[in-house]
Amino acid sequence: MLEVFFAFLKLGLTSFGGPIAHVGYFHREFVQRRGWLDEAHYAQLLAVAQFLPGPASSQVGFSVGLLRAGWSGGIAAFVAFTLPSALLMFAFANLLPQLDQPFGRGLLHGFKLVAVAVVAQGLLTMAQRLTPDMPRRAIAVLAAIAVIFTGSTLMQLLVVAFGGVLGLILCRQESVRSNMAALDVRYDVKMGALLLVIFAILLIGAFVSDTASSQLFEAGKAFYRAGALVFGGAHVVLPLLEEAIVVPGWISTDDFLAGYGAAQAVPGPMFSLAAFLGARIDGDASALGAAVSLLAMFLPGLLLMAGILPLWQTIMRRERAASVLAGINAAVVGLLGAALYDPVWTGAVFSTADVGIAFAAFILLVLRRTSVLPVIAFCVAASLIRVWLSG
Repeated sequence: MLEVFFAFLKLGLTSFGGPIAHVGYFHREFVQRRGWLDEAHYAQLLAVAQFLPGPASSQVGFSVGLLRAGWSGGIAAFVAFTLPSALLMFAFANLLPQLDQPFGRGLLHGFKLVAVAVVAQGLLTMAQRLTPDMPRRAIAVLAAIAVIFTGSTLMQLLVVAFGGVLGLILCRQESVRSNMAALDVRYDVKMGALLLVIFAILLIGAFVSDTASSQLFEAGKAFYRAGALVFGGAHVVLPLLEEAIVVPGWISTDDFLAGYGAAQAVPGPMFSLAAFLGARIDGDASALGAAVSLLAMFLPGLLLMAGILPLWQTIMRRERAASVLAGINAAVVGLLGAALYDPVWTGAVFSTADVGIAFAAFILLVLRRTSVLPVIAFCVAASLIRVWLSG
Protein backbone atom coordinates (compact mmCIF):
# COMPACT_ATOMS: atom_id res chain seq x y z
CA MET A 1 0.00 0.00 0.00
CA LEU A 2 2.77 2.45 0.86
CA GLU A 3 4.54 1.64 -2.39
CA VAL A 4 1.34 2.50 -4.28
CA PHE A 5 0.74 5.64 -2.22
CA PHE A 6 4.15 7.20 -2.84
CA ALA A 7 4.19 6.24 -6.51
CA PHE A 8 0.86 8.02 -7.04
CA LEU A 9 1.78 10.94 -4.80
CA LYS A 10 4.68 11.73 -7.12
CA LEU A 11 2.27 11.70 -10.06
CA GLY A 12 -0.30 13.77 -8.17
CA LEU A 13 2.34 16.46 -7.68
CA THR A 14 3.68 16.45 -11.24
CA SER A 15 0.98 15.21 -13.66
CA PHE A 16 -0.06 18.33 -15.53
CA GLY A 17 -2.02 18.27 -18.77
CA GLY A 18 -5.39 16.65 -18.04
CA PRO A 19 -6.73 13.10 -18.29
CA ILE A 20 -5.25 12.28 -21.69
CA ALA A 21 -1.79 13.21 -20.41
CA HIS A 22 -2.41 11.34 -17.15
CA VAL A 23 -2.89 7.98 -18.87
CA GLY A 24 0.44 8.59 -20.60
CA TYR A 25 2.12 9.25 -17.26
CA PHE A 26 0.54 6.08 -15.85
CA HIS A 27 1.73 4.01 -18.81
CA ARG A 28 5.29 5.23 -18.49
CA GLU A 29 5.39 4.76 -14.70
CA PHE A 30 3.49 1.51 -14.19
CA VAL A 31 3.89 -0.38 -17.46
CA GLN A 32 7.30 0.69 -18.73
CA ARG A 33 9.20 1.65 -15.58
CA ARG A 34 7.77 -0.43 -12.72
CA GLY A 35 6.23 -3.33 -14.68
CA TRP A 36 3.19 -3.56 -12.41
CA LEU A 37 1.05 -4.64 -15.39
CA ASP A 38 1.60 -5.35 -19.08
CA GLU A 39 0.39 -3.55 -22.20
CA ALA A 40 -2.66 -5.80 -22.69
CA HIS A 41 -3.98 -5.35 -19.16
CA TYR A 42 -3.34 -1.60 -19.20
CA ALA A 43 -5.27 -1.35 -22.47
CA GLN A 44 -8.17 -3.15 -20.80
CA LEU A 45 -8.23 -0.65 -17.94
CA LEU A 46 -8.36 2.20 -20.44
CA ALA A 47 -11.22 0.48 -22.28
CA VAL A 48 -13.25 0.03 -19.08
CA ALA A 49 -12.73 3.69 -18.09
CA GLN A 50 -13.78 4.80 -21.57
CA PHE A 51 -16.95 2.71 -21.32
CA LEU A 52 -18.02 4.10 -17.94
CA PRO A 53 -19.05 7.55 -16.75
CA GLY A 54 -16.72 9.25 -14.30
CA PRO A 55 -13.16 10.66 -14.17
CA ALA A 56 -11.29 8.33 -16.53
CA SER A 57 -7.73 8.98 -15.35
CA SER A 58 -8.69 8.62 -11.68
CA GLN A 59 -10.56 5.41 -12.47
CA VAL A 60 -7.51 4.00 -14.25
CA GLY A 61 -5.21 5.03 -11.40
CA PHE A 62 -7.56 3.55 -8.80
CA SER A 63 -7.64 0.29 -10.80
CA VAL A 64 -3.86 0.12 -11.05
CA GLY A 65 -3.64 0.42 -7.26
CA LEU A 66 -6.45 -2.11 -6.85
CA LEU A 67 -4.70 -4.70 -9.01
CA ARG A 68 -1.36 -4.04 -7.33
CA ALA A 69 -2.35 -4.09 -3.63
CA GLY A 70 -6.05 -4.83 -3.27
CA TRP A 71 -8.57 -2.43 -1.76
CA SER A 72 -5.97 -0.60 0.34
CA GLY A 73 -3.91 -0.07 -2.81
CA GLY A 74 -6.87 1.34 -4.75
CA ILE A 75 -7.73 3.77 -1.97
CA ALA A 76 -4.07 4.76 -1.55
CA ALA A 77 -3.77 5.43 -5.29
CA PHE A 78 -6.90 7.63 -5.31
CA VAL A 79 -5.95 9.62 -2.20
CA ALA A 80 -2.34 10.22 -3.25
CA PHE A 81 -3.20 11.22 -6.82
CA THR A 82 -6.07 13.53 -5.80
CA LEU A 83 -4.82 15.18 -2.60
CA PRO A 84 -2.32 17.71 -4.09
CA SER A 85 -4.80 19.17 -6.58
CA ALA A 86 -7.63 19.16 -4.02
CA LEU A 87 -5.52 21.14 -1.54
CA LEU A 88 -4.54 23.64 -4.23
CA MET A 89 -8.16 24.16 -5.28
CA PHE A 90 -9.19 24.57 -1.63
CA ALA A 91 -6.45 27.19 -1.24
CA PHE A 92 -7.80 29.01 -4.29
CA ALA A 93 -11.27 29.03 -2.69
CA ASN A 94 -9.72 30.73 0.35
CA LEU A 95 -7.92 33.25 -1.84
CA LEU A 96 -10.91 34.16 -4.01
CA PRO A 97 -12.45 36.84 -1.72
CA GLN A 98 -9.13 38.70 -1.77
CA LEU A 99 -9.37 39.06 -5.54
CA ASP A 100 -12.37 41.41 -5.53
CA GLN A 101 -10.43 44.37 -6.90
CA PRO A 102 -9.53 45.37 -10.48
CA PHE A 103 -6.38 43.30 -10.92
CA GLY A 104 -7.92 40.40 -9.03
CA ARG A 105 -10.93 40.45 -11.33
CA GLY A 106 -8.55 40.63 -14.28
CA LEU A 107 -6.79 37.51 -12.99
CA LEU A 108 -10.09 35.65 -12.67
CA HIS A 109 -11.17 36.77 -16.13
CA GLY A 110 -7.93 35.35 -17.50
CA PHE A 111 -8.82 31.98 -15.97
CA LYS A 112 -12.25 32.15 -17.64
CA LEU A 113 -10.61 32.72 -21.03
CA VAL A 114 -8.37 29.71 -20.36
CA ALA A 115 -11.56 27.68 -19.88
CA VAL A 116 -12.82 28.78 -23.31
CA ALA A 117 -9.64 27.63 -25.05
CA VAL A 118 -9.28 24.37 -23.10
CA VAL A 119 -12.90 23.30 -23.58
CA ALA A 120 -12.71 24.17 -27.29
CA GLN A 121 -9.56 22.03 -27.62
CA GLY A 122 -11.25 19.21 -25.71
CA LEU A 123 -14.27 19.42 -28.01
CA LEU A 124 -12.08 19.29 -31.13
CA THR A 125 -10.06 16.32 -29.83
CA MET A 126 -13.14 14.37 -28.78
CA ALA A 127 -14.97 15.13 -32.02
CA GLN A 128 -12.05 13.84 -34.09
CA ARG A 129 -11.84 10.65 -32.06
CA LEU A 130 -15.49 9.92 -31.29
CA THR A 131 -17.37 11.24 -34.34
CA PRO A 132 -15.37 9.97 -37.34
CA ASP A 133 -18.42 9.42 -39.60
CA MET A 134 -21.65 11.20 -40.54
CA PRO A 135 -24.04 9.16 -38.35
CA ARG A 136 -22.08 9.97 -35.20
CA ARG A 137 -21.65 13.61 -36.21
CA ALA A 138 -25.41 13.82 -36.66
CA ILE A 139 -25.95 12.37 -33.17
CA ALA A 140 -23.55 14.96 -31.73
CA VAL A 141 -25.24 17.88 -33.48
CA LEU A 142 -28.72 16.77 -32.41
CA ALA A 143 -27.51 16.36 -28.82
CA ALA A 144 -25.98 19.85 -28.78
CA ILE A 145 -29.11 21.48 -30.20
CA ALA A 146 -31.37 19.69 -27.71
CA VAL A 147 -29.27 20.73 -24.70
CA ILE A 148 -28.75 24.35 -25.84
CA PHE A 149 -32.46 24.92 -26.36
CA THR A 150 -33.63 23.21 -23.17
CA GLY A 151 -30.67 23.44 -20.78
CA SER A 152 -32.02 20.94 -18.28
CA THR A 153 -30.31 18.05 -16.55
CA LEU A 154 -33.14 15.76 -17.65
CA MET A 155 -32.46 16.60 -21.29
CA GLN A 156 -28.76 15.86 -20.80
CA LEU A 157 -29.64 12.40 -19.50
CA LEU A 158 -32.14 11.85 -22.31
CA VAL A 159 -29.68 12.75 -25.07
CA VAL A 160 -27.07 10.33 -23.65
CA ALA A 161 -29.68 7.55 -23.53
CA PHE A 162 -30.99 8.47 -26.99
CA GLY A 163 -27.41 8.49 -28.29
CA GLY A 164 -27.04 4.89 -27.13
CA VAL A 165 -30.26 3.92 -28.96
CA LEU A 166 -29.16 5.67 -32.15
CA GLY A 167 -25.74 4.04 -31.86
CA LEU A 168 -27.41 0.65 -31.77
CA ILE A 169 -29.15 1.51 -35.05
CA LEU A 170 -26.56 3.61 -36.89
CA CYS A 171 -23.19 2.30 -35.67
CA ARG A 172 -23.50 -1.39 -36.49
CA GLN A 173 -20.00 -1.42 -37.96
CA GLU A 174 -18.51 -1.11 -34.47
CA SER A 175 -17.28 -4.40 -33.00
CA VAL A 176 -15.48 -5.59 -29.91
CA ARG A 177 -12.40 -7.74 -29.63
CA SER A 178 -12.96 -11.27 -28.41
CA ASN A 179 -9.35 -11.86 -27.31
CA MET A 180 -9.25 -9.38 -24.44
CA ALA A 181 -6.75 -9.90 -21.65
CA ALA A 182 -8.39 -11.05 -18.40
CA LEU A 183 -8.16 -8.64 -15.46
CA ASP A 184 -7.00 -10.41 -12.30
CA VAL A 185 -9.00 -8.61 -9.62
CA ARG A 186 -8.85 -9.85 -6.02
CA TYR A 187 -12.61 -10.25 -5.53
CA ASP A 188 -15.38 -12.10 -7.31
CA VAL A 189 -18.38 -11.24 -9.48
CA LYS A 190 -20.69 -11.16 -6.45
CA MET A 191 -18.68 -8.38 -4.85
CA GLY A 192 -18.70 -6.50 -8.15
CA ALA A 193 -22.49 -6.84 -8.37
CA LEU A 194 -22.85 -5.59 -4.77
CA LEU A 195 -20.80 -2.47 -5.57
CA LEU A 196 -23.02 -1.77 -8.58
CA VAL A 197 -26.12 -2.11 -6.41
CA ILE A 198 -24.64 0.38 -3.90
CA PHE A 199 -23.90 2.77 -6.77
CA ALA A 200 -27.50 2.50 -8.02
CA ILE A 201 -29.06 2.98 -4.57
CA LEU A 202 -26.97 6.10 -3.95
CA LEU A 203 -27.83 7.45 -7.41
CA ILE A 204 -31.56 6.99 -6.78
CA GLY A 205 -31.16 8.74 -3.45
CA ALA A 206 -29.30 11.59 -5.15
CA PHE A 207 -32.36 12.31 -7.27
CA VAL A 208 -34.72 12.42 -4.28
CA SER A 209 -35.35 16.01 -3.23
CA ASP A 210 -35.71 16.86 0.46
CA THR A 211 -36.47 20.48 1.33
CA ALA A 212 -35.70 19.81 5.01
CA SER A 213 -32.08 18.75 4.39
CA SER A 214 -29.13 21.13 4.55
CA GLN A 215 -27.70 22.89 1.51
CA LEU A 216 -24.44 20.97 1.92
CA PHE A 217 -26.29 17.65 1.86
CA GLU A 218 -28.19 18.67 -1.26
CA ALA A 219 -24.93 19.84 -2.85
CA GLY A 220 -23.38 16.45 -2.08
CA LYS A 221 -26.26 14.78 -3.93
CA ALA A 222 -25.75 17.14 -6.88
CA PHE A 223 -22.03 16.27 -7.07
CA TYR A 224 -22.82 12.56 -6.87
CA ARG A 225 -25.29 12.90 -9.77
CA ALA A 226 -22.70 14.76 -11.82
CA GLY A 227 -19.96 12.23 -11.11
CA ALA A 228 -22.30 9.34 -11.91
CA LEU A 229 -23.57 10.69 -15.23
CA VAL A 230 -20.59 12.37 -16.87
CA PHE A 231 -19.52 10.40 -19.92
CA GLY A 232 -16.51 11.43 -21.96
CA GLY A 233 -14.14 13.00 -19.47
CA ALA A 234 -13.79 15.94 -17.15
CA HIS A 235 -14.84 18.69 -19.58
CA VAL A 236 -18.29 17.17 -20.01
CA VAL A 237 -19.01 17.61 -16.29
CA LEU A 238 -19.39 21.36 -16.90
CA PRO A 239 -23.02 21.32 -18.07
CA LEU A 240 -24.01 18.91 -15.31
CA LEU A 241 -22.38 21.00 -12.59
CA GLU A 242 -23.65 24.26 -14.04
CA GLU A 243 -27.22 22.97 -13.96
CA ALA A 244 -26.77 21.47 -10.48
CA ILE A 245 -25.07 24.27 -8.56
CA VAL A 246 -25.12 27.50 -10.61
CA VAL A 247 -28.80 27.47 -11.62
CA PRO A 248 -30.00 27.08 -7.98
CA GLY A 249 -27.80 30.05 -7.06
CA TRP A 250 -25.40 28.17 -4.79
CA ILE A 251 -22.42 29.63 -6.63
CA SER A 252 -22.11 32.39 -9.23
CA THR A 253 -21.24 31.79 -12.86
CA ASP A 254 -18.15 33.97 -12.40
CA ASP A 255 -16.84 31.85 -9.52
CA PHE A 256 -17.75 28.65 -11.37
CA LEU A 257 -15.75 29.57 -14.49
CA ALA A 258 -12.86 31.02 -12.48
CA GLY A 259 -12.59 27.75 -10.56
CA TYR A 260 -12.69 25.74 -13.77
CA GLY A 261 -9.92 27.86 -15.26
CA ALA A 262 -7.82 27.53 -12.11
CA ALA A 263 -8.28 23.75 -12.23
CA GLN A 264 -6.33 23.74 -15.50
CA ALA A 265 -3.28 25.10 -13.67
CA VAL A 266 -2.93 22.34 -11.09
CA PRO A 267 -1.60 18.79 -11.50
CA GLY A 268 -3.76 15.74 -10.95
CA PRO A 269 -7.44 15.13 -11.78
CA MET A 270 -9.61 18.03 -12.93
CA PHE A 271 -12.51 16.68 -10.87
CA SER A 272 -10.65 18.27 -7.94
CA LEU A 273 -12.60 21.34 -9.04
CA ALA A 274 -15.23 19.91 -6.69
CA ALA A 275 -13.07 20.93 -3.70
CA PHE A 276 -13.20 24.55 -4.83
CA LEU A 277 -16.92 24.50 -5.59
CA GLY A 278 -17.84 22.73 -2.37
CA ALA A 279 -15.82 25.18 -0.30
CA ARG A 280 -17.57 28.13 -1.96
CA ILE A 281 -21.02 26.58 -1.53
CA ASP A 282 -20.69 25.87 2.19
CA GLY A 283 -19.71 29.35 3.35
CA ASP A 284 -16.34 31.03 2.93
CA ALA A 285 -13.91 28.28 2.01
CA SER A 286 -15.34 25.56 4.23
CA ALA A 287 -13.13 22.48 4.58
CA LEU A 288 -16.23 20.36 5.24
CA GLY A 289 -17.90 21.55 2.06
CA ALA A 290 -14.75 20.83 0.06
CA ALA A 291 -14.39 17.31 1.49
CA VAL A 292 -18.06 16.35 1.04
CA SER A 293 -18.20 17.64 -2.54
CA LEU A 294 -14.91 16.04 -3.49
CA LEU A 295 -15.85 12.60 -2.17
CA ALA A 296 -19.35 12.78 -3.66
CA MET A 297 -17.89 13.68 -7.05
CA PHE A 298 -15.40 10.82 -7.21
CA LEU A 299 -17.34 8.07 -5.39
CA PRO A 300 -19.72 7.00 -8.19
CA GLY A 301 -16.93 6.61 -10.76
CA LEU A 302 -14.84 4.51 -8.38
CA LEU A 303 -17.81 2.33 -7.37
CA LEU A 304 -18.64 1.73 -11.04
CA MET A 305 -15.05 0.93 -11.94
CA ALA A 306 -14.62 -1.53 -9.07
CA GLY A 307 -17.99 -3.10 -9.77
CA ILE A 308 -17.48 -3.54 -13.51
CA LEU A 309 -13.91 -4.91 -13.48
CA PRO A 310 -14.85 -8.55 -12.67
CA LEU A 311 -17.79 -8.35 -15.13
CA TRP A 312 -16.02 -6.55 -17.97
CA GLN A 313 -15.25 -9.41 -20.31
CA THR A 314 -18.79 -10.78 -20.05
CA ILE A 315 -20.30 -7.36 -20.83
CA MET A 316 -18.09 -6.63 -23.83
CA ARG A 317 -18.78 -10.00 -25.42
CA ARG A 318 -22.33 -8.77 -26.02
CA GLU A 319 -22.70 -8.31 -29.75
CA ARG A 320 -23.97 -4.71 -29.81
CA ALA A 321 -22.15 -3.27 -26.78
CA ALA A 322 -19.65 -1.36 -28.92
CA SER A 323 -22.43 0.15 -31.06
CA VAL A 324 -24.25 1.49 -28.00
CA LEU A 325 -20.99 2.91 -26.62
CA ALA A 326 -20.24 4.61 -29.97
CA GLY A 327 -23.62 6.36 -29.89
CA ILE A 328 -23.21 7.44 -26.27
CA ASN A 329 -19.77 8.88 -27.00
CA ALA A 330 -21.14 10.83 -29.97
CA ALA A 331 -23.91 12.30 -27.79
CA VAL A 332 -21.25 13.28 -25.25
CA VAL A 333 -19.47 15.32 -27.93
CA GLY A 334 -22.72 17.22 -28.40
CA LEU A 335 -22.99 17.82 -24.64
CA LEU A 336 -19.52 19.32 -24.60
CA GLY A 337 -20.35 21.51 -27.59
CA ALA A 338 -23.39 22.85 -25.74
CA ALA A 339 -21.25 23.52 -22.65
CA LEU A 340 -18.69 25.40 -24.74
CA TYR A 341 -21.44 27.80 -25.78
CA ASP A 342 -23.18 28.07 -22.40
CA PRO A 343 -21.83 28.65 -19.79
CA VAL A 344 -18.19 28.79 -20.95
CA TRP A 345 -18.41 31.23 -23.88
CA THR A 346 -21.34 33.27 -22.59
CA GLY A 347 -19.71 33.61 -19.17
CA ALA A 348 -16.24 34.65 -20.35
CA VAL A 349 -16.33 36.41 -23.73
CA PHE A 350 -17.72 39.96 -23.62
CA SER A 351 -15.63 41.87 -26.16
CA THR A 352 -13.58 41.59 -29.33
CA ALA A 353 -10.43 41.53 -27.20
CA ASP A 354 -11.77 38.53 -25.30
CA VAL A 355 -12.40 36.74 -28.60
CA GLY A 356 -8.83 37.47 -29.68
CA ILE A 357 -7.26 36.24 -26.44
CA ALA A 358 -9.34 33.05 -26.37
CA PHE A 359 -8.64 32.35 -30.05
CA ALA A 360 -4.90 32.90 -29.62
CA ALA A 361 -4.89 30.52 -26.63
CA PHE A 362 -6.79 27.93 -28.68
CA ILE A 363 -4.22 28.23 -31.51
CA LEU A 364 -1.38 27.76 -29.01
CA LEU A 365 -3.00 24.60 -27.67
CA VAL A 366 -4.04 23.05 -30.98
CA LEU A 367 -1.55 24.16 -33.63
CA ARG A 368 1.55 24.91 -31.58
CA ARG A 369 0.83 22.10 -29.09
CA THR A 370 1.85 24.37 -26.23
CA SER A 371 1.37 22.91 -22.75
CA VAL A 372 -1.47 24.33 -20.70
CA LEU A 373 0.67 26.24 -18.17
CA PRO A 374 2.15 28.73 -20.69
CA VAL A 375 -1.35 29.18 -22.13
CA ILE A 376 -2.69 30.02 -18.67
CA ALA A 377 0.15 32.51 -18.22
CA PHE A 378 -0.68 34.09 -21.60
CA CYS A 379 -4.41 34.48 -20.87
CA VAL A 380 -3.85 35.87 -17.37
CA ALA A 381 -1.13 38.27 -18.56
CA ALA A 382 -3.28 39.51 -21.45
CA SER A 383 -6.23 40.06 -19.13
CA LEU A 384 -4.11 41.94 -16.58
CA ILE A 385 -2.58 44.12 -19.31
CA ARG A 386 -6.10 45.07 -20.40
CA VAL A 387 -6.92 46.10 -16.83
CA TRP A 388 -3.72 48.17 -16.65
CA LEU A 389 -4.35 49.89 -19.99
CA SER A 390 -7.91 50.75 -18.95
CA GLY A 391 -6.54 52.50 -15.86
